[in-house]
Amino acid sequence: MNRLGKCGLRAFYAVPALIGLALVSFCAGGCGLSNAQVREAASITGGGDARAGRTDILKYGCYTCHTIAGVPGAQGLVGPSLNDIGQREFIAGEFPNTPADLMRWIQNPQQIKPNTLMPDMHVTQQDSQDIAAYLYTLH
Repeated sequence: MNRLGKCGLRAFYAVPALIGLALVSFCAGGCGLSNAQVREAASITGGGDARAGRTDILKYGCYTCHTIAGVPGAQGLVGPSLNDIGQREFIAGEFPNTPADLMRWIQNPQQIKPNTLMPDMHVTQQDSQDIAAYLYTLH
């Protein structure tokens, strides 16, 4: 078990989710992504919306554990930086970095790798597709 313990992790994620909802309007202007980036990410992920994915990262509190470019406050040091995830060969050090595997990982990390510190945040299928689309825009 990590230093926070299960109860600590639950509390750790409750506040960021509320903050993320408050920041949803921050992304309403387009998140600084070009239309070409959004189209390419949608193509890679089978329809994911990168702009919505950036907002979803705030909603689910991903930024509390990860460093993620373009996301306010995403300076987390618990998980790896996600800034160059599109260039990586593997996800979680074991699984091929494909859009399908990334979306599965975002949705069900505990089912895929039971001892991972990444919690199951009950990410919906659409939100995982959108988050993956955003992450694949990062270079």
